[in-house]
Amino acid sequence: MSVNVLLVDDETIDLEWLRRRVLASELDIHVAGTANSGFLALKVLEEQRVDLILSDIRMPIMTGTEFARKAKAINPEVKVVFISGHEDFNYAKEAIEINACDYLLKPVEDKELYAMLKKICEEVEKEKEQARTFSETLSLVSEELLLRWFEHGDSGYAESYLRSILDPLLLDGTAAALVEIDDLEWKLQDVSEEVRRTEIRAIVENIKTLAMDTELGSLIIPRQTRLIILSSIAEELFLKRLTELIYEVAQTTDYTVTIGVGKYANDAQGLYESFQQAQAALSAKWLLGKNRLLRDTTEPSTQGAPWTSIDDTVSVMLGAIMDYDLVIIDDCLLDLLYKDMPYASKKGVYELIIRITSSLHAELLQRNENLYELLEWELHQPDVLFQFETVHDVHSWLRRRFFELSEKLYVKRQRQKRKLIDEIMSYVEEQLEKKITLKEVASHFDFTPNYLGHLFKEETGMLFSEYLNERKMERTCELLRDPTLRVYEVAEIMGYKNIIYFNRQFKASLGMTPGEYRKQNRI
Repeated sequence: MSVNVLLVDDETIDLEWLRRRVLASELDIHVAGTANSGFLALKVLEEQRVDLILSDIRMPIMTGTEFARKAKAINPEVKVVFISGHEDFNYAKEAIEINACDYLLKPVEDKELYAMLKKICEEVEKEKEQARTFSETLSLVSEELLLRWFEHGDSGYAESYLRSILDPLLLDGTAAALVEIDDLEWKLQDVSEEVRRTEIRAIVENIKTLAMDTELGSLIIPRQTRLIILSSIAEELFLKRLTELIYEVAQTTDYTVTIGVGKYANDAQGLYESFQQAQAALSAKWLLGKNRLLRDTTEPSTQGAPWTSIDDTVSVMLGAIMDYDLVIIDDCLLDLLYKDMPYASKKGVYELIIRITSSLHAELLQRNENLYELLEWELHQPDVLFQFETVHDVHSWLRRRFFELSEKLYVKRQRQKRKLIDEIMSYVEEQLEKKITLKEVASHFDFTPNYLGHLFKEETGMLFSEYLNERKMERTCELLRDPTLRVYEVAEIMGYKNIIYFNRQFKASLGMTPGEYRKQNRI
């Protein structure tokens, strides 16, 4: 595996000269980047894995030593070599303080440069090989003993053997991390058990390869749908590489992973506790989300929100569902599921959802609606909820279903309203030649006149009185076109007892008297 080198010098000519000489070394070296300032070099370090930095020590704004300190904070394992045109004791002293590997004076002879590069490349390769060898040489028996110890805390007769494995790791401190593949349950729910096992095995191996390529740890053990990682690299670098692994898995596979990590330990008991901490951190995925690195093991309160508060929120949400107010529905769900983060377990959320849906169902029954029939939903046994891995997943699913419920009720209501309006219009047609009022129609349909008048205006865009008058005039015109009927006979048919009032109403509506209408239409 190539050694990645970063070259830093504020002089463009010197930087290019150094790049060409490094590439001409015939060593297994890859120039990861060049930078003419410490600021640009730090960006390269944040984006790429760098094993060795060759940097000018005297640069404006940010000196080489200032840059090296910041570089070590990003990657404590990186090796630094300074190149300077000044034989200054203060520079050499600073280089020693930040643990630089070497200090070369310009002009640097090829022989001196290549000897230094060869030495550092050998050191880097040796360190990488040690990490690889330790992981690869562990037998299945060793892995099983470690797993049993982590999971049950009992090493039994094999305690001395386990210590021979762990002691080299614990010399410089080691932390445990757990890598879990997200959403396996629902992504593989429709495949056979054999296909499922094969797929999971392939995914785990793929992630293990990525983890080893990222040089994450000294030991990586697959465990069903998880991987256990034990790492002795510096904490900051370990966390950085775990984050890189999360990104790489998402970019190169169809899956994502969530990683829980414990604290660093220097003894076996501390490492056991680190594993427990990693498990606790990973369990927080339920609340904090997936496809991320989790370190916080603080458990939220499991008491949940008071039921009275839940009932109030459910009542508001029901009103929003009936009003087709999607924003308020979502606000209520956010309050129920996230306010003060009350539900630390799936069981708590399960009980909450049973409470919510039971309340909604009871309220809807009073309105002659059935929640489960509307959604074709069997939430009496909501197994689907236990396929979700986070509260966010549950929230997204409930939001879709309640939005669907609200829309169905809205559409149903609109259809019912339209059907009612159609029935009212049919009734008006039947009673058109009689004296008819809004009060009479409202009474016939068991509504108050105010509500029916409002509903009619909302659905048709016109007042009931305007519609009634319009239809009466249209029917009157039909009768007036019958030459066998006299005007006073038409008035009587349409329910007018006073011919003068009839003429006045007709003229107010059509701008002419009944006689003028007939004359205009040559009747």
